[in-house]
Amino acid sequence: MAEKHESQLKIFALNGNPDLAQKIADQVGVPLSGATVKHFSDGEIQIGINESVRNDDTFIVQSVSDPVNENFMELMIMIDALRRASARTINVVLPYFAYSRADRKSRPREPITAKLVSNLIEMDGATRVLTLDLHADQIQGFFDIPVDHLQAIPLLAHYFMNLNLGDSEDVVVVAPDHSTTKRARALAEYFGAQIAIVDKRDNKEAVDPLDIIGDVAGKTCIVIDDMIDTSTRVVYSANSLLAAGAKEVYAGVTHALFSAGAAESLQASAIKQIVVTDSIKIPEEKKFAKLAQVSVGPLLGQAVEMTYERQAVDELFQETAAEKLYMENKL
Repeated sequence: MAEKHESQLKIFALNGNPDLAQKIADQVGVPLSGATVKHFSDGEIQIGINESVRNDDTFIVQSVSDPVNENFMELMIMIDALRRASARTINVVLPYFAYSRADRKSRPREPITAKLVSNLIEMDGATRVLTLDLHADQIQGFFDIPVDHLQAIPLLAHYFMNLNLGDSEDVVVVAPDHSTTKRARALAEYFGAQIAIVDKRDNKEAVDPLDIIGDVAGKTCIVIDDMIDTSTRVVYSANSLLAAGAKEVYAGVTHALFSAGAAESLQASAIKQIVVTDSIKIPEEKKFAKLAQVSVGPLLGQAVEMTYERQAVDELFQETAAEKLYMENKL
């Protein structure tokens, strides 16, 4: 039985992704709580909380995406404001965790920025983090507070399954590099399909079908990754797959950063459709005809509600739960 408590659930939206925050609040069935975020001409940020949060369970929804440092400072100031206002718990909902690619030292004298960001969030007073598809699983261990690491793979899988791409023999899930193999296997399990790997070992731009490990000839390929930034890797992967005989190529990605002309590159590419989530708010100028979105709002909303009710969130990792979310919300 869920633990009974007297605290109220309050959800606050910052500027990183207010649309997703509203979807989360709609899933939970509560209005967004009142807060004002002002930016002064010199770049300083002022945050005001417009209602009492004393002894309440609070949730801050903030995707730390472009402008990364500005959105991160908003988050830090909001955590401080809630702590000083005597909130019972401060739960940080991070649909996108910035600096996650800096999760280890790859060269001498290099920082591990993902660890620094984790330390700052924890030291500021956060009591729990809810996040989605971290670039590296070990980032969970950078925190000494609870971290719920949710996955978008089931939602992407059901979207692609509804496209009727063919039998398991017709579909191959592709990892654009060796580090993405685990993600590719997770998606392939939904189709009962094989995986392939793009083994690009240098910075060459020329397409090379020999870079493909696995049989893709005559297959429908789905390139899966946690993010698209400049789009260089996914476009190269698609071109190499087609050169190796693939019938058509789709891409499924959680976080759509879309920097440095990525939207134009993807629209002009040979990829048939690029499917992303709404973990990052995509401005109108970066939307294009080949783009499709599935929402993680219902998934994060259920996680928020279950956290508030002191329930385990492990059922959200189950295929049946993801399928129910997909069918109920037409994500």
